[in-house]
Amino acid sequence: MSVYTKVSPEQLAAWLKRYAIGSLLELQGIADGIENTNYFVTTTQGRYVLTLFERLRFEELPFYLNLMAHLARHGIPCPAPVADRDQSLLGALNGKPATLVTRLSGAPVFDPGERHCGQVGAMLAAMHLAVAGYDGTLENPRGLRWQRQAAPQIVPFLDDSLKALLASELEFQAQQRVEILPRGPVHADLFRDNVLFEGGGDGTTQRIGGIIDFYFAGIDTLVFDVAVTLNDWCVDAAGNIEPGRARALLAAYQGARALTPAEREAWPAMLRAAALRFWLSRLHDFYLPRPGELTHAHDPEHFRRILELRRAGAFALPSGPLP
Repeated sequence: MSVYTKVSPEQLAAWLKRYAIGSLLELQGIADGIENTNYFVTTTQGRYVLTLFERLRFEELPFYLNLMAHLARHGIPCPAPVADRDQSLLGALNGKPATLVTRLSGAPVFDPGERHCGQVGAMLAAMHLAVAGYDGTLENPRGLRWQRQAAPQIVPFLDDSLKALLASELEFQAQQRVEILPRGPVHADLFRDNVLFEGGGDGTTQRIGGIIDFYFAGIDTLVFDVAVTLNDWCVDAAGNIEPGRARALLAAYQGARALTPAEREAWPAMLRAAALRFWLSRLHDFYLPRPGELTHAHDPEHFRRILELRRAGAFALPSGPLP
C-alpha cells in the first residue's frame, strides 16, 4: 500500500469517466504497506480505494478481484471491486493494472485482546467456508517455490548463523506432506493491519468492519492461513505466543470449522512455515527494496525471532475439540 506510481487528480478524474460513481472530490495517497500503490478516492457518490499493481500482472489479477467479489457476495466484509461501464473489474492507469474497490469503515487494532482474537478466528473460519465454491486457481505467490527462488538472493546479506537457519528451515519445510491437508484460497496475510474494527475502544463493543488487502492470497493449506494469523494476532513483542489470545482465536475458528487430524499433526510445522514465509519476504524487502514514495519496509528480525521460537516449541493444540 505504498505510493510508487504517482497519480494526479487530473489523471484520475479523466480515468473515472469509465465509471458511474460520480466526479472526483479528493485523492489521498496511502503510506502503509510495501507492495502496491494505493489511494483513498472520494467522489460525489462514495468512498473508494484505488490500487495500482506494481508487481502483479494483468493475467494474475482476476484471481484476486473475483475472490473478493465472491467473498463479498457470501457475506464476508471485504472490499468489493467496482465494475466500470463495460463491466470490467480491472483497467490500466499510468501504465499499471488498476482497480477500484469499496472503502470499508473501521480501523486496525494494534493491541488486541482475547475478544478481538476470537472475532478474527471466527471470521477466518467463515472465509475458509465461503471459498469452498470458488474455482479460481493461483498458488500462494509467497509459497515454498517463491521462497526457494528468493533465498539465494538474500544469502549474501546474511551471516553464517542466519544462512544455516534459512537452509535448515527450507529443508524441513520441503519434507512436509502438505498435499494431504485441506486446501483452498487463503488470505495468507491476515495481520492486525488488515482487519478493520468498528465501535468502542475497549474490545467489548468492537466488531470487525472489514478484511482488507487480499493481494497475497492464493491456494494453500487452510491450516497455514490459521498459523499466519495466530503468529501475528496472538504474540507479544518478543514473538512468544500469548496463550489466552491463542486459545480465543483457535476456539472461535474451530467453532465454525474443526481442524482435521492431519491438520492437527501438521500444526507445529505450519507455525514454522508461517514464520519462515514472513522472515524471508521481509529480508527480501529490506535488502532488495524498490524505490518509492511513502514506502515502509518491515523489520525482518521480528519474524526471525518468531521462527526460532517456533522451532524450539509450538503452541500445542488440545487433544480434543476446543470449548
